[in-house]
Amino acid sequence: MPTTLENPREYQEIFHWAETQKDATIPSFGVRKNDPYEYQPGFNNLFESEAVPGTIPQGQNSPRCVRFGLYAEQMTASAFVAPRHLNKKAWLYRARPAVAHQGFTELPDNADTESNFLPINPRVHVSPTQLAWLPFDIPTDGEIDFVSGLKTIAGSGDPTLREGLAVHTFLANTSMKRRATVNSDGDYLIVPQQGSLDIQTEFGMLFVQPGEICVIQRGQRFKVNLPDGPTRGYILEIWGSNFELPELGPLGANGLANARDFLHPIAKYEIDVAHWEIIYKLGGKLFKSTQQHSPFDVVAWHGNYVPYKYDLTKFVNVGSISVDHIDPSIFCVLTARSRDPTAPLADFLIFSPRWDVASHTYRPPYYHRNAASELMGLIYGEYAGRSDEFQPGGVSFECGFVPHGVAYEEFKAASAAPPPEMQISKGAVAFMMESSRPFTITEWAWTSGKKHEHEPKMWDNLVDNFSKHKDEVDAILAKAAQKKMNISNGH
Repeated sequence: MPTTLENPREYQEIFHWAETQKDATIPSFGVRKNDPYEYQPGFNNLFESEAVPGTIPQGQNSPRCVRFGLYAEQMTASAFVAPRHLNKKAWLYRARPAVAHQGFTELPDNADTESNFLPINPRVHVSPTQLAWLPFDIPTDGEIDFVSGLKTIAGSGDPTLREGLAVHTFLANTSMKRRATVNSDGDYLIVPQQGSLDIQTEFGMLFVQPGEICVIQRGQRFKVNLPDGPTRGYILEIWGSNFELPELGPLGANGLANARDFLHPIAKYEIDVAHWEIIYKLGGKLFKSTQQHSPFDVVAWHGNYVPYKYDLTKFVNVGSISVDHIDPSIFCVLTARSRDPTAPLADFLIFSPRWDVASHTYRPPYYHRNAASELMGLIYGEYAGRSDEFQPGGVSFECGFVPHGVAYEEFKAASAAPPPEMQISKGAVAFMMESSRPFTITEWAWTSGKKHEHEPKMWDNLVDNFSKHKDEVDAILAKAAQKKMNISNGH
């Protein structure tokens, strides 16, 4: 049975999930103490689950008669002839198939969401400026659920092109009642920042707390309840791809996010003869269908196209143990392919508690320009290297090849500091949603009162130390020139 946490910050204050195992003095466990559900572990496995034993047909998928008069329904998320390791599907055995509904009605556009990020869209903005947003306010007036509280910050492409992505925030103060939603455009990677999400899916239940993430894939219906009250968080939505674990290369078999730490629901059905509303998102537009029964009437299922969650405190950080920084790809939890085999559509990276031991190395991020668009958020704690305005629930953004780095004071201090041997990011988890594609900013985010710019004056006092060594440099150059002249004269 789940227990109430005496310290709500219990899992935010640990250095790593390993601390919960108490050096093997207690029976090991894989979920947080206040998580009410059971799960199946593994990433991209073939799973099966039945709420009533003996329901799933054996030896075939679609028999003439399914036990208990259930209907067989297949959800196929890839081309039928996709290679076996990329073939995504699930078979569901349910009281009524999803086709049993009363048609679709187009809903008014939500002015705060966006799906077309092409620059010809007047509702999006292109800017090289380093932008940031203070935490967005959770509404207090009226009842705003997960669907109604969706706001888009930035993105690239268009879902009808089947390649692109969007970054949203959700700001909700009430649970979804007899209302479910389905994203027909792409996959949602959901990152709660304040308040837990009790998510009901066709495959079963997921309890997702700040410090955890979940992925609800394209076409999967779900409903979000708010057991802790008002909630805020982030969503990375991808089109035309699915999230995968990054390859480990020379790391070998283990490290980063391990496959066995991803948790999938077990079947749990709901028979509810009542009026339900299903909100479909297609091409960025919203449509509504109604039906007189619960969409969560799945008694059993099997397949590999299943929603899942992951606890970020289980991430196994790797890094340099001699000198220099390793590229930030070592912080990648999940990645999604693009049509360019050398550059992903999207990466989800985290910066969590870890040891920093590099010798003779400048500790902060070096000054850099890179091709990726970077959108960063903070789940909890404080993140070094950012201003005081980078707060949990906020966002910062840098587009490709815009230079960034710390102010001179921090550079000077870090250059003079002894080699670090310390734990960093204690009590904090920050994330980055990164893409090879250029982002445009939505009208909602562009005009938000929470928006501010990284103050460029912070770099005005970057000292030209090189010029202070002019005499020394001139002497070296003169000596080198004389040596070159002597060699050319045969001396």
